[in-house]
Amino acid sequence: MDASVPTGAALLLDFIGRTEAPHGYDTVYGNNQRKLKQPLTSMTLGAIVDAQKAWSKNFGSSASGRYQFMRATLQGLAKELNLSGAQVFNGDFQDRLAFHLLKRRGYQEYMAGKITAIEFGRRLAQEWASFPVLADCQGAHRSIKRGQSFYAGDGLNKSLITPEQVEAVLLKVRKAPDAPQKPAESVQPSEPVVVAPKPEVVSAPVPVPPAAAPSGIGAFIKAVLSFFASLLKRK
Repeated sequence: MDASVPTGAALLLDFIGRTEAPHGYDTVYGNNQRKLKQPLTSMTLGAIVDAQKAWSKNFGSSASGRYQFMRATLQGLAKELNLSGAQVFNGDFQDRLAFHLLKRRGYQEYMAGKITAIEFGRRLAQEWASFPVLADCQGAHRSIKRGQSFYAGDGLNKSLITPEQVEAVLLKVRKAPDAPQKPAESVQPSEPVVVAPKPEVVSAPVPVPPAAAPSGIGAFIKAVLSFFASLLKRK
């Protein structure tokens, strides 16, 4: 898968490719690719468009490549995308063309939630005849039921997969990384976090040691002074 194709689109294109052309990018309608002189993936876009006119007559359809591009589809893409026709019809190129078809059919609107899966499924069924519609509707040739090809009644096309398979894939596509983020849900205020106050640390008073009793010569001097003081009081 071409690296420029978003994840959701790549999931859907892989599903389309497995349904439309299980044999891959070189497939020609009716598995007639072996009748070609060279593989599709080595041919240019212009050469394929030129050859498709004969393929439509000889094989019953001009559908080519992994996504079974019709001649008119490739001509429309070349005009819309301003393609010269010199581009090699390799796998990456086919992926990019098919992604453009998805965008034509509402891929971006579906991913943004602007259209329903039923509506997007109907649009896909208009592009790829092997896809079923997801609800009863008016088809290309008659009223059709859920599960039928949009082109039912043309004597050529029929649905190859069930609507349940399509719905399952579309759900995965919507949830793919490139899908829009869901609206943020209202956030309920959380319980306040109560932080216990740290106990105030009160420094204990440093005890002051009592004055030491005089000793030695200091005690003798004090005694002498006291004696003379008492004599003076007697006078």
